[in-house]
Amino acid sequence: MKIAVPKETKPLERRVALTPDVVKSLQKAGFSFLIESGAGEASYFSDNNYLQAGATIAPTAAAAFADADVVLKVNAPTENEVAAMKEGSILISYLYAYTIPEVVEAFNRKKITAFSMDAVPRISRAQKMDALSSQANLAGYKAVLLGANALGKIFPLMMTAAGTITPSRVLVFGAGVAGLQAIATAKRLGAVVEATDVRAETKEQVESLGGRFLTVEGVEGVKVEGGYAKEVSAEYLQKQQALVKERIKEADIAITTALVIGKKAPVLITEEMVKSMKTGSVIVDMAVESGGNCELSEFGKTVVKHGVTIIGEANIPSLLPVNASELYAKNISTLLLHLANKDGFKWEMDEDVTKGSLITHQGELVHDFTKEILARK
Repeated sequence: MKIAVPKETKPLERRVALTPDVVKSLQKAGFSFLIESGAGEASYFSDNNYLQAGATIAPTAAAAFADADVVLKVNAPTENEVAAMKEGSILISYLYAYTIPEVVEAFNRKKITAFSMDAVPRISRAQKMDALSSQANLAGYKAVLLGANALGKIFPLMMTAAGTITPSRVLVFGAGVAGLQAIATAKRLGAVVEATDVRAETKEQVESLGGRFLTVEGVEGVKVEGGYAKEVSAEYLQKQQALVKERIKEADIAITTALVIGKKAPVLITEEMVKSMKTGSVIVDMAVESGGNCELSEFGKTVVKHGVTIIGEANIPSLLPVNASELYAKNISTLLLHLANKDGFKWEMDEDVTKGSLITHQGELVHDFTKEILARK
């Protein structure tokens, strides 16, 4: 079975879907590879690295797609990329399919079977396929470094002959994979860390990393599904804002990670709260690609408003392209090997991983959640 890996076309994307090491291991399993020239360049993997791993280098993405049974990508393809793919071929990539109805239609016109890495169910046997977690881990780490770099002070307590420097204070919104890594990284650097999350069960995890959990008392209405907050009541968000409104005044860095699947990211830091922060403090909005948790964030930009630096860096994992590509390649190859062998795909439509991640098949949209979201639009 022939697999194509194109160079990513999304602006500022530096990751690649497969690394040479993973190509080598999959080749031993019987797969062959067409890698677009320059596909790994931004991740520091040369064409020669792929040649040594046993792949063939294609001059263009279209040349790679023309003869490929399977296309592996990081980001969702454009309509032009879909048009270049072989009819009836298979795609595996991040899709967030409910945000790209026109691409879903293009899949169906060409009978493309599309699997989405962001839809892989979070069950124990699919942990090695969980690209959301692997990339969020790196993003949480890097977000702290971005904040630290923009802050005009150090993180740890430091005692000197000239006097004592007090530790920086970091406030983390959201204790998922990214948030927990941000907490751990900030603590390692010596900061005092506080965190808040709509899921009360994360309190123990936050405290195990040395953070203080800010608890919203006496409010229900938080619906959790598959480990994610699916719906949060307006009353909860109001009380959560009241709680963090006081704490954010003391924070040197605020890091926001809160997402609600299928919806715009909730606004957790209002302009009024930004105004209350200390001059020179920093906000790193990790949810900026989904609308932002800070009211004043700007997509892909770092801005200073009311004396506060607000970092709206999009695609933070791509800032660590070597490790991000290595982890993603292992995630996507594990999913591939779960779904197929060298002779083709094994269609077990009711199997949990297949059912959870399969978006389109044989010219139809088959993913229930995507259907539900698109029906509302």
